[in-house]
Amino acid sequence: MPAGQVVAVVGPNGCGKSALLRTVARLHHPASGAVLVDGADIWELSRRRAAHRVVLLPQSPRAPEAITVAGLVRYGRSPPPGAPAAAVARGRAGVRGALDATGTTALAGERVDRLSGGQRLRGRLAMVRARRTPLVLLDEPTSALDLGHAVEVLELVREVAATGRPIVMVQHDLTATARYADRLVAMKDGRVIAEGAPRETVEGALVKELYGLEADILRAPVDGSPVVVPRGRAGADTQPSAMQ
Repeated sequence: MPAGQVVAVVGPNGCGKSALLRTVARLHHPASGAVLVDGADIWELSRRRAAHRVVLLPQSPRAPEAITVAGLVRYGRSPPPGAPAAAVARGRAGVRGALDATGTTALAGERVDRLSGGQRLRGRLAMVRARRTPLVLLDEPTSALDLGHAVEVLELVREVAATGRPIVMVQHDLTATARYADRLVAMKDGRVIAEGAPRETVEGALVKELYGLEADILRAPVDGSPVVVPRGRAGADTQPSAMQ
C-alpha cells in the first residue's frame, strides 16, 4: 500500500473484504501469516502503539451520544492530560485544520447524531485527518450515500491520501472505484484473484468471475476510466427485449 495512494478492495458480499480490514486493524486475529505495517507486525505491538499506526472507519460507526463534530474531531488530535502548552496548541490547530480541509467548520458545533449521513461521514473523515495515523482503513464509506454525497466523500478520500497516507477502502461500485482509486484488489472466497491499476484490471471477465454478470466495459470520455454496464446474469439471455 504505497504512501499517498488509494487502494480499493472489491468483491462479492461475504468474500472477506471487511474481515481483511478488521485483521489489519487488530479486530480479527489472523489464523496464520502476519500483518505488517511499516515493517512491524501489528499483532505484536501493544494496542496503544497499534492505534498510532492504523485507524479503521467501519460501516456503521457509533459516536458518543450528543457529541459535536468538533468534539469528535478532537478525539483524533487531543494531547494527553498534562501535555505541554505547545502540544495543546498544535492539537487545537490540527483540529481547526481538519475541519477546514473537510468543509466541516460550519458544522463544528452541531451534534453528530442530528446530521445527515453525508455530513456525519465528513465529520468522521475530519477526525481521521486530524489523527494523522499513517494507515487509514475505510469500510464501504459511500454505501448509504446518494450520488452527490458519495462523490464528495470520494474526493475527500483523495485529499486525505494526498497528505501522504495510504488509504485502503472496501467498495462495491466498480465504476466509482475505478475513477477514484489508484489500485484495485479483487477478492473472491477469501483470496485475491486480481490486483492492479483499475484501468487495466476492470474487465468483463473479472466482473463475470466476481459477480456472475455479463457486462460491457466502456471508457469515460474525460479520463478513460472504465465504466461498468451490466447486461445480465452470466448464461442468461442478455439481449434486451423490444419495446411494444
